[in-house]
Amino acid sequence: MSRDGSATRERLLNAGLQLAHAGALSALRVDEVVNAAGVAKGTFYVHFATREDFLVALHGRFHDRLAESIDRAVTGHPFGMLRLLRGSLAYLDGCAEQHGIKAMLLGARAEPAIQQAVSAQNARFAGLAADEFKAAGWPAPQHAARLWVGMVAEAAIAETEAGRKLAPLRQALRRFLALND
Repeated sequence: MSRDGSATRERLLNAGLQLAHAGALSALRVDEVVNAAGVAKGTFYVHFATREDFLVALHGRFHDRLAESIDRAVTGHPFGMLRLLRGSLAYLDGCAEQHGIKAMLLGARAEPAIQQAVSAQNARFAGLAADEFKAAGWPAPQHAARLWVGMVAEAAIAETEAGRKLAPLRQALRRFLALND
């Protein structure tokens, strides 16, 4: 795709995130997205075959950006619980910084088009977390990682609903990993 095509796709995704920030993913309509992006409706379908494909792309972009933040936070640190906490806090901070986060976190559970993508992202993050649990000598690191991903996702939802970082919640995550201040 041409550079201009990539720019148009980004405009559409940006418009979708802005609209998602104001409402639910289930209410997001193609007409609203193209109007907000300033492109023709046909242009939308050049980049996304369906509305569902667009929602999956929104979700993927959201998680790709989070993965970049997590990678930056953990690079150069030894595997283990402190590295896991650093990555998890980077995830929470990234959620707090991204527009449309509430729609992504809450809408992902209710929007059939992205449920499979959510499962894939959770499995991806659990795989990374399992390496940290394994390095720390945890039994059944894959199971511990799956539970951890669930806890961190719930923490992100709680912070999103509160509209701010929740220090006691983050402290609880530290304690789950037996990390003291």
